[in-house]
Amino acid sequence: RASMQFFQDMISSLMRRSARFIAIGDKDQLAVKDDPLAAVAAVMGATGRLSSLVHAEQLHKLLAALDDAALTEVLTTILQAHNIDGDALAAAAQEYGAAPSPAGLQAITALGEPGWVELFRRLSATPDGTAALVKFRERLLQLSRANPDLKRLDVSLMALMQQWFNPGFLVLQPVDWSTPANILEKIIAYEAVHEIQSWDALRARLAPDDRRCFAFFHPTMPEEPLIFVEVALTNMVPDKIETVLNIDRKAGAADSATTAVFYSISNCQAGLAGISFGNFLIKRVAQELRQELDDLQTFVTLSPVPGLMRWLGQTDAPLAAAMDMAGTAPDEALQQRFMAAAFRYLTVSDREDGLPNDPVSRFHIGNGAILHQLNFAGDPSAKGHAQSAGLMVNYLYDLTNVEQNHETFATTKTVPLSPEVATFGKEVSG
Repeated sequence: RASMQFFQDMISSLMRRSARFIAIGDKDQLAVKDDPLAAVAAVMGATGRLSSLVHAEQLHKLLAALDDAALTEVLTTILQAHNIDGDALAAAAQEYGAAPSPAGLQAITALGEPGWVELFRRLSATPDGTAALVKFRERLLQLSRANPDLKRLDVSLMALMQQWFNPGFLVLQPVDWSTPANILEKIIAYEAVHEIQSWDALRARLAPDDRRCFAFFHPTMPEEPLIFVEVALTNMVPDKIETVLNIDRKAGAADSATTAVFYSISNCQAGLAGISFGNFLIKRVAQELRQELDDLQTFVTLSPVPGLMRWLGQTDAPLAAAMDMAGTAPDEALQQRFMAAAFRYLTVSDREDGLPNDPVSRFHIGNGAILHQLNFAGDPSAKGHAQSAGLMVNYLYDLTNVEQNHETFATTKTVPLSPEVATFGKEVSG
C-alpha cells in the first residue's frame, strides 16, 4: 500500500500548506471582506505572489457562497471588465503581419488572452484551488445553459483544465477493500453504471481475487477519484451482467483468468465534463493487468446501450412499444425485429458527424475497440430495460490493433465488427 501512503502524505502536506496561508490571511485582515468583485480586483491587482494567493483564497470562499443569480451577476461583470481589447489585438496582428518579430508575437499572445484566464490561473494556485475550480466549473456549466454568454468563460477554463489534467499528471491507483473508507464511499456515490446498493455489494466488487478496480487521481485532488473502472477476471466473455455482479458467486483465481472484463466505467467530476480520461484509463489498466497476469489474452467490455430505446421510440415507435410491453420475454419474431434494429442503431450513424449513435459506442469505438457481441437480455434490471430493453454489448480491445483501429475509424467512420457480428448483420439485413 506504498502508493496509497504516498497520497495520504500528500494530503497532509497540502493541509499544512493551506493552514499557513489561512494564518497569513488572518494576519492581513483582508480588506475585500464580503465583496466578490473587490476580491476579483484584489486578485488581479496583486503584484506579489503571496498576496495574490491570500486574496484568491478569499475569492474562492465568496464565489462558493453566492446563489445562482448573484454568481451570474459577478461572472457577467468579469466578462465585461476583463475581456479582450479587440482593437488593440487587431492592430498588433496587423503590425506583426507587416513585420513579424518575437516581440510582436508576444504582444499578440498577451492581447489575445482575456484577463479572466489569469484570474483562473491565480485561483488554481491556492491550496485546494484546482479542486475548487472543478466545483466552480460544474456550476458554470449549469449557469451557461440559461446564460450562453458565460460559455466564453468556460472556453478558457476548459482549455486550462485540459493542460492541468493532461495524462502526464494523472496517477493510476488500484482501489481495493483496504483503500481508505472516505475514498470507498466516493466509489459508491460516483458509480454511474451499476448502482452499488450496500457495503457488501462493494466488497464483492473489490475484495475477491478475481476482481479489480482502478482509478485516476490528480496530485492536487488526492482524495477525489476522477474516473474509475471495475474489472472482472474470468475465463469467458460474459453476456449477462448478473453473472458479474452476483454477490454469492464463487470467486475464481486471478492467475488462471484468460479474460479481463471492463464492466463499469464512471466519471466522477461533473466539473471536468468534456475532458476525456477513459480512453487513457482502459489502455493503462489493460497494460497493468497484462503485466500482472500472464494468462490474460482477451480484454472486453460488458457495456450498456443507454440510448437505444430512446432512438427506437423516434424511429420505430410501434416496435419500441411492443418491446416495452413484452418485458424480458418477447416472442422470437419480435426479438429478431428488435435485434435487427439494435444492429442498425450500433452500426449506422444518424448523426451529422458520422459517429455512432450511442454514447458508449462512440467512446469505445472511438477508442479503438471493435463491436464484438450483442447480448439480448444482458441486463434485465429496470434501468437496463428502460435504456435498451436489456440489451448489452461486448466491445473487444485487441491491444495489438487498438491504435490502428482508432486511426481507421477516425478516417472512415465505419464501425469495426467481429466476424460473428458481421455475419449477424448480413443475416438481419438480408
